[in-house]
Amino acid sequence: MPEVRQTATSLWEKVGQKWQEENEADLKDKLDFAPPPPPHYPEHESRPGLGCRELVFRNLSKVLPAVCRDITDWVVGTRVKAAQLLPVLLLHAEDHITQHLEIILRTLQLACADEEKAVVSSCVRAAELIGTFVNPEVFLKLILAMLKKAPSAPGLLILSSVIQGCPQNTLQPHLKVIATELAQEHICQGSENNLYLEHLLLCVQALLSVCREDCRAVSLQLMEVLVTIMAVSGAAGLWKKAQKTMDTLAEVEDIPSSPDLYRKHVGALLERLTASHGEWTVHSVQLLKFTVVLTQAGPAVGEALQHVIPTLRTCLQPTTDPHMRLKLFSILSTMLLRPKDTVDSQGQFHGYLEMVVNDILAPNLQWHAGRTAAAIRTAAISCLWALTSSDILLAKQVQEAQETLMPQVLATLEDDSQTTRLVSCRIISVFLKNSGDTMEPEKFLRVYPELLKRLDDVSNDVRMAAASALLTWLKCVQSSDGKSAYQSSVQFLYRELLVHLDDPESAIQDTVLEVLKEGSVLFPDVLVRETEAVVHKHRSSAYCEQLLQHMQAMAAAR
Repeated sequence: MPEVRQTATSLWEKVGQKWQEENEADLKDKLDFAPPPPPHYPEHESRPGLGCRELVFRNLSKVLPAVCRDITDWVVGTRVKAAQLLPVLLLHAEDHITQHLEIILRTLQLACADEEKAVVSSCVRAAELIGTFVNPEVFLKLILAMLKKAPSAPGLLILSSVIQGCPQNTLQPHLKVIATELAQEHICQGSENNLYLEHLLLCVQALLSVCREDCRAVSLQLMEVLVTIMAVSGAAGLWKKAQKTMDTLAEVEDIPSSPDLYRKHVGALLERLTASHGEWTVHSVQLLKFTVVLTQAGPAVGEALQHVIPTLRTCLQPTTDPHMRLKLFSILSTMLLRPKDTVDSQGQFHGYLEMVVNDILAPNLQWHAGRTAAAIRTAAISCLWALTSSDILLAKQVQEAQETLMPQVLATLEDDSQTTRLVSCRIISVFLKNSGDTMEPEKFLRVYPELLKRLDDVSNDVRMAAASALLTWLKCVQSSDGKSAYQSSVQFLYRELLVHLDDPESAIQDTVLEVLKEGSVLFPDVLVRETEAVVHKHRSSAYCEQLLQHMQAMAAAR
């Protein structure tokens, strides 16, 4: 109640003044040579008179143990009142609290875990006053030792609060020690509990709030802590707060945005992260941090390929954790879909293409039994599709990829997964378009029978993709010098396509008709004979007649 509080304050001031007058001789030096108030005195607080401060200081050793005991009492009301009293005592004791610091910190550690918000709030205020009045060298020695022994959410809350109460010029010499300690694995990876991570974030925010531009010297360490919070946190709200703090760090660094912050530190960050990549599993915190950097760094990824690609190569071997492979393939395919904004931002990706094709994609396209293995093949083939359909590869590079991967891609046409079969048809089409005359005739002839099988697929999407790939195959025959050598193969293909011209699905009939029309330029006489031989067998002769009319028009045009 305000009246009670005001009356108590007034009485306390009178008590202090009276005691000061009674002990004037004892306090003579302090009265004559009174030091100024601490330079960073808390705002909204009026400094108690000398008599009040002396009374508290001289009796603190008697009162403090009882207050500390009551802060952890089983009765809520007792804990709340004792916690409210502690900041008042500390405000009076000022720098004299240094000699009682150990017992105070030990009490705060217990009290900050209290379920009662009023208790925690008062303890946070008490911790801020410790930051104001005690030399950082003293309180950091105790708090960091406490965190090293047993990292905890209350311990981090105390650290963030003392930092918040500390003056910038006093804290600055200790900034590197604090940031380095926060970035240590035993603290930044100490727990996946959201409250722990929330308080860890508070420590970074407190440093940025108090030290501002001084934080440039430790921005790598602070960034590593923020990346860890984003990697480990399961709460969307906490992710957003960490991202916002990253923007604040960029602002302090005088950098436009957080992607530019990644650009500045991505090399050093990934070098530290990937040092242990040979031992990662899907649950490794380092893997989670690695994925955050890959997904958030944007164009900066292209500046650190010397760390990114070898790490992916090691982690995507068939012997590694399959769930980790699925996760990394998903991220890799996302990056390959927009390479200019990620892996190829510096135009350096081509130097790693051979490693990606031979050491990452090829081993994962091999058939292995099981659903997980099938999912990995789908992920790997999706990556290959993203790579071949992007604009970062030259025709020669696609040809090199095709020479290595065509056998595996042809094999995936038989995969149980519809997605895998569909994407495989599209990739084969791209390979054929870019092959020119480079593919050996023997290998070239192996392609169309596999695509023909897919015209009987259960999925219409796969059937139409296979038909499109067969059209590309026919165009390759047309552009080759010795197309007469392929006549028997093309004749067989005509014959099989004519069967599908009588398909129950009109969409398939339309697609096959287009393939036959385009492919008829190769051996029109052969196609006319084959069509006339089957026209009477079809349920409807309409499509065969359209095809014959098309070839008559072509012959007339010639």
